[in-house]
Amino acid sequence: MRFVLALVAALVLGGPASAVQPDEVLKDPALEKRAREISAGLRCLVCQNQSIDDSDAQLAKDLRLLVRERLVAGDTNREVESFLVQRYGEFVLLKPTFGTHTLLLWLTPALVLVLGGIGAYMAMRRRPRPAVALDAEEQKALEELLKRDQNA
Repeated sequence: MRFVLALVAALVLGGPASAVQPDEVLKDPALEKRAREISAGLRCLVCQNQSIDDSDAQLAKDLRLLVRERLVAGDTNREVESFLVQRYGEFVLLKPTFGTHTLLLWLTPALVLVLGGIGAYMAMRRRPRPAVALDAEEQKALEELLKRDQNA
């Protein structure tokens, strides 16, 4: 019973793990909240599928510290993100912006669906149709043709 209670407590109380170290946390809770929001949207360039908020990589820690330094200096969230994009490229954003340079990235899923639908339609059209039963008159004509071919 204790094991079950401990397991339930761990599941209920255990939130998402964060790699932010206590020495990185800002004293101002409002700035820290902004830093966490920005960090959640930035990609760790080492891990590539984790935000810098979740990554233990040294580069992610450096980026978290850089975000906090920029916020303390008075930058807005957008200015911090723009600074990091200028420095590391748009790859640093977990959700890339929608623009002409990312149009293919955003439209590829729709294009694949459309092309798949066209391909499925074409495949369905090429399938042989099921044979239709002959009515009595057609059956009689067929039998006459077969008898004629056998006699020839």
